[in-house]
Parts: sequence; structure tokens; C-alpha cells
Amino acid sequence: MEPTDKLARFEEVVLPHLGAAYNLARWLARNHQDAEDVVQEACLRAFRFFEGFHGGDGRAWLLTIVRNVYYSLVGRSPAPELTTVFDEEMHSLPRDDFDPERRALGRAESRQVQEAIEELPREAREVLVLRELEDLSYREIAEIVGIPIGTVMSRLARARAALKTRLEHGPASPANEER
Repeated sequence: MEPTDKLARFEEVVLPHLGAAYNLARWLARNHQDAEDVVQEACLRAFRFFEGFHGGDGRAWLLTIVRNVYYSLVGRSPAPELTTVFDEEMHSLPRDDFDPERRALGRAESRQVQEAIEELPREAREVLVLRELEDLSYREIAEIVGIPIGTVMSRLARARAALKTRLEHGPASPANEER
């Protein structure tokens, strides 16, 4: 493949999915700068090995690379994760701009959901983000994460249950356990 053809095809297949790549990296890394580094490295690897892409779903292919880059940078061990303030501007839900009370409630609810997702274990957060925020199928998630579909389903069910519990009862703390 000629270099100009490779670049044009790469731009066509990969670039439309940079937002999804950043979204996954952001939720995995929990840090804007690290997420940008992961996406940049993933794009470099994707371009370097683009000849190995033989068609199919470009988004799933790129997200697989993002996930692999993230884990290769931080290692697969459950190392302590960095926590930073979440970028609400980028990830907040659409709001009704004409009702200040609704906007305030929406921001508070969005913040609660974001915090609850951030508290999930990395494996649960990963499948939840891929399914609910990136709208990938179970099969696509299984391919990206490299696990059976049944495992995707069980992780997703546990993640949803943990998220529901967190949103209903608040964070796990001694004060909430006494209630």
C-alpha cells in the first residue's frame, strides 16, 4: 500500500473513532493527560500496524488497541489508580438550558453518576463504559476485552448492580453503613 493511500485509508477508518478512543482511555486512566497519552500511543500503534487491519469494525479495532496500550502502560496488576476531578463539561448529560433548577439538579445527578462509575473496579468500569457510553454489542466488547461473551454479561450485570447500589445508598462509608 502506498504511503498516501495508507494515510487516507487510516484517516477514513480510524479518525472518526478518536472520541470513543479518548472516552475509553479517560474512564480507564481517570486522568485527562494520561488518557491523551494513551490515545496518542494507540494511534501511533494503529498507524504502524494498519496493514494488519483487514476491514471490519474500525472502532472496535481502535478501542482494542487503546485498551491494550493502557494496560501495557500501567501493567495488568491492580495498581492504585490515580483520581482526579472529572471533566464535567466533556461528559455531562444534555441539559435543559431554560430551567435553572432542572440544570442544577441535572448537574448534581450527572456528578453522582460519574463519581459512582469512577468508584467501580476497573474491569467493571471498562465493560460498563463500552456498553452504555460507547453502545458496543456484547460481542464487540468480548473481542475488545478478550473475554467470553458470558463473562461480559456477568461483569456488566455486576457493574450495573454496583452502580445502582451506589446511586441508591451513596458511597460505602461508616456513616452510610450505620443507617
